[in-house]
Amino acid sequence: MTLLKIARVPAPTVSADTSVQDAVAKMVEVGVGAVVIVDAEDQIEGIFTERDVLERMAAKCLPCDTTKVGGVMSSQVEVAHRDTNPSEALLIMDSHHFRHLPIVDDQGKVLGMLSVRHLLHRMVEDLSHELEALDSYVSADGPGG
Repeated sequence: MTLLKIARVPAPTVSADTSVQDAVAKMVEVGVGAVVIVDAEDQIEGIFTERDVLERMAAKCLPCDTTKVGGVMSSQVEVAHRDTNPSEALLIMDSHHFRHLPIVDDQGKVLGMLSVRHLLHRMVEDLSHELEALDSYVSADGPGG
């Protein structure tokens, strides 16, 4: 299973000069908890998440309509690559306490956004299928059984 089959493709993106109000409106419109901040060449400059809204905006009572996401985004961004497997992605997310992980190509261009919710849903689905297959194998009463 590739991450791009689980992730939101394309990733929701905005530029650093987008207002927080517009970035949050995009998050609500698309139904996501984060947007990737990209430059003109689609290279990652940062990520703006629900947590940033709480910790950097609401807690400081900053105005959403005039504050630019470039000033309140998380600039240290971990990424996954298209060949990162789901277990590796989950480890990255868990070890850094992230709920969102951008997926990039070899040139660093953003391809998609992985959420921990979608990743865990897919992993539970896969494990359920494995369990069903094992149950069928064990309970089958064939020749010599």
